[in-house]
Amino acid sequence: MLIRDSSDIASSEITPKETFLSRRTFLAGAGLAGAAALTGVALRNLADPAITVSANAKIEGIQKSSFSTNEQQTPYNDVSHYNNFYEFSTDKYEPADLAKNLKTRPWTVVIDGEVKKKLVLDVDAITKMASPEERIYRHRCVEGWSIVVPWVGYSLNNLIKRCDPTSKAKYVEFTTLLDPKQMPGQRINVLKWPYVEGLRMDEAMHPLALLCFGMYGEVLPNQDGAPLRVVLPWKYGFKSAKSIVRIRFTRDQPYNTWQQSAPAEYGFYANVNPNVDHPRWSQAKERRLGEFLKRPTLMFNGYDQVSGLYSGMDLKKNY
Repeated sequence: MLIRDSSDIASSEITPKETFLSRRTFLAGAGLAGAAALTGVALRNLADPAITVSANAKIEGIQKSSFSTNEQQTPYNDVSHYNNFYEFSTDKYEPADLAKNLKTRPWTVVIDGEVKKKLVLDVDAITKMASPEERIYRHRCVEGWSIVVPWVGYSLNNLIKRCDPTSKAKYVEFTTLLDPKQMPGQRINVLKWPYVEGLRMDEAMHPLALLCFGMYGEVLPNQDGAPLRVVLPWKYGFKSAKSIVRIRFTRDQPYNTWQQSAPAEYGFYANVNPNVDHPRWSQAKERRLGEFLKRPTLMFNGYDQVSGLYSGMDLKKNY
């Protein structure tokens, strides 16, 4: 991500030592409304959520997935307290605290673009479209660290099929919430807001692409992308859009946020590739969060199932 010289960082942006050392365990409030019934046209907004639960509420009926890795999982506390979420802060330890008051209910997702019927779906209805699965995925950050997380969700293609995209839809674009009052990082022009990411349609339809609303068997914490995000385990972490409010189907390749910010460093595809170095560091090895020694980075993060999506492509040019 962006690395600034120490002389460019204001003292107000530096986390006090006592705050860092005394970081408390995050418990966030998030409303959980009853799911609205899916109609052929759209779902209305839920104006008065009836049920409020904390972010550590259990998700019922989770099935184990055959897509899961058997690698040792990263501790929940690490995953929920070390976050890349620039909408709240460029500091990885701050989002856990800064995101605690993010209102995730009511929450709707607009689905438009190249679809036969434009939709406005309530997030709780989206989570009910398919049975929740636990998928233990390796997740690789472009900066050289990685995690292993039991995400909860279902294949993104379940939602896409219900959206009924037209034959002109070649890409899927995701947009994150824009709300500087709740997201203090958006008050700083470190990136162009709102955050936008995109996938080619065949990437989005691949069963490994996960629409995620929980982790570790619990409701997704705010700082990890609540209430709805995507998880793409063969790509670098910045491709996995968080706190999604819009899904748009397009003819043309979306111009994503990091391409706009640093086109020489971040391409559209962002497939994990140990043979392509970032201009400022090597991608050949990674350090698992909580570990000291590095390990070799695997092509596609070890998810060879997706290799056919890129047959014949120059993955150094299309980084």
